[in-house]
Amino acid sequence: MTDTIHPNIALLKKFDVRNLDACVDIVTDNFVWHFFNPKLPGLQGDYHGLEELKGLFAKLDEMTNHSFNVTPIEARAVGDELVVVQTCNRITFGGNTIEFDVVVVWRFVEGKITEAWDIPSVFQVRIIE
Repeated sequence: MTDTIHPNIALLKKFDVRNLDACVDIVTDNFVWHFFNPKLPGLQGDYHGLEELKGLFAKLDEMTNHSFNVTPIEARAVGDELVVVQTCNRITFGGNTIEFDVVVVWRFVEGKITEAWDIPSVFQVRIIE
């Protein structure tokens, strides 16, 4: 058994939410980010292209007083089209610092990221003291 990294995981490591302009060459022109979060209904929805995604992350950054932090836990390729990533996100919101688990399912088509589903575990948050 070899320890080679799946090409889609290697590509995903180049995706940087803090510098989406640098991601232009690794996403398709019709890229869509699906954001599911019943606790933030004003942000929930589909974001088309990197410009709209930048807008989402700018709103999250502002809402959390610039505390939004993502720590990757595990990435697993599912065939040649999907990668499932688990992260632990930490934010300061409403005076509390909280962390919660997130799963993002990424779709790859012809060597580029074409779609992502961002699914937070919003009912099992942990308050950090």
